[in-house]
Amino acid sequence: MDKLTLQKLESTLWSAADILRGELSGAEYKDYIFGLLFLKRMNDQFNIEREIKRQEFLTQGMDEEEIKLILEESSLYETFFVPVRARWENLKNLNLNIGPELDKAFKAIEDEPKNAELIGVLTTANYNDKERVPDNKLSQLLLLFDSINLSNDYLENKDILGNAYEYLIKQFADEGGKKGGEFYTPEEVVKVLVNIVKPQEGDRIYDPTVGSGGMLIFSTHYIEIHGGNPKNVSLFGQEINLSTWAICKMNMLFHEARGADIRKGDTIRKPMHLEGGVLKTFDKVLANPPFSLKNWGYEEAGADSYNRFIYGVPPKSYGDLAFVCHMIASLNAKGKMGTVVPHGVLFRGGAEGKIRKGILKDDLVEAVIGLPQNIFYGTGIPAALLIINKAKPVERKKKVIFIDASEGFVKDGNKNKLREEDIEKITKTYDEYKDVEKYATVVTLQTIKDNDYNLNISRYVDTSEEEEEIDIEGVISEIKEIKAESLETENKLNEYLKELGFEEI
Repeated sequence: MDKLTLQKLESTLWSAADILRGELSGAEYKDYIFGLLFLKRMNDQFNIEREIKRQEFLTQGMDEEEIKLILEESSLYETFFVPVRARWENLKNLNLNIGPELDKAFKAIEDEPKNAELIGVLTTANYNDKERVPDNKLSQLLLLFDSINLSNDYLENKDILGNAYEYLIKQFADEGGKKGGEFYTPEEVVKVLVNIVKPQEGDRIYDPTVGSGGMLIFSTHYIEIHGGNPKNVSLFGQEINLSTWAICKMNMLFHEARGADIRKGDTIRKPMHLEGGVLKTFDKVLANPPFSLKNWGYEEAGADSYNRFIYGVPPKSYGDLAFVCHMIASLNAKGKMGTVVPHGVLFRGGAEGKIRKGILKDDLVEAVIGLPQNIFYGTGIPAALLIINKAKPVERKKKVIFIDASEGFVKDGNKNKLREEDIEKITKTYDEYKDVEKYATVVTLQTIKDNDYNLNISRYVDTSEEEEEIDIEGVISEIKEIKAESLETENKLNEYLKELGFEEI
């Protein structure tokens, strides 16, 4: 039995994208491909489990008809139950009215009590839209997915589905351009943040603007790489966009993170992760909130019942610090967070200046890291990472390290990208917490106070090249020599012209 490789699966998924490309943009057709991928995976795994049960009943002496009836009992199955209407063998050969049948199949899956955690996940895409996805396209997609078996028994290794799903998310972000930034943070930035906050086995990890879930998934990878059990961790997230929320839910399931608690909704206006009416708190918080959101919930913030804006309410036109304040309030007493922010957050005055002053006076800021420009989807402006630590080590108290990593990147198509050595340099510099010439400076809170609580990186990290000292006397001497040589040349030329009977110059 040939196992399905990552290369083969990625190739198949990209062929699926080719079928829809032209009819829809990458940001639109991703939902259809993700849905069919999930449907095929569910069916393949269900078939394996059902056959195992069938063989068990046969050895107990039951006849096939009796077994057939028993196998329709959903409580028998460890994973999801696929109702008859959604079974692949009943869908794969459809060639007319495919869209309505797929919509009914996804609805049947969600209506099955055994599949409660899938409610709303599979019905976000409307397959019954012949203008966008005509029958001939859907038929091609069904045939293509029919060519691969996505059950565990047929996968080369356990990470293939999750890796292929991440690959697809990145490809769609590349194609989606600005729209791609709504659901995808470049993997390199995620790595830097996770390397810095260092999630551990047993942690509760939270992303309040979770997107497709990359921060949470990479946190589990980090734990596993460092010898921990990635299953022994609690993952939480909230996402306002329905389609992106569904992608995130599927991402968790493809990575076997079935316990992940991913909620739908507006994090600032209606945070969903609560305990006894107050905000749930976490060991680690990671996020890439929308930059400078205008309609972020300013009106509601003034009467916030979750005590998130103790340093002040951010301005109506910039929601960046609203997310930072929410994240600080969501940290437990030993919690640590890393978030992406636009540079304006570091130096703007007014309400933002007041909030920044309060956070700094409470000695919560551990690091400010400047990134290269043009590495995020949807914006070319450079951004920074803000690292907050509620339990700073003694040697870091009343200090902040500023790291200017803006020049460490490589061109990657029309984007810039952090290289592995850039990621390692940022991480090592943060871990060692020492000055690095033209790259990093550890600054006392007193110095920052003297700078009116301004966190602009260029104030503290001098990256300018020293100008070469000019030897003024030497230059004057050189000019005199040139003048003398010029005068000598002019005299010789005049003598020559005189000999030829011409006037002097």
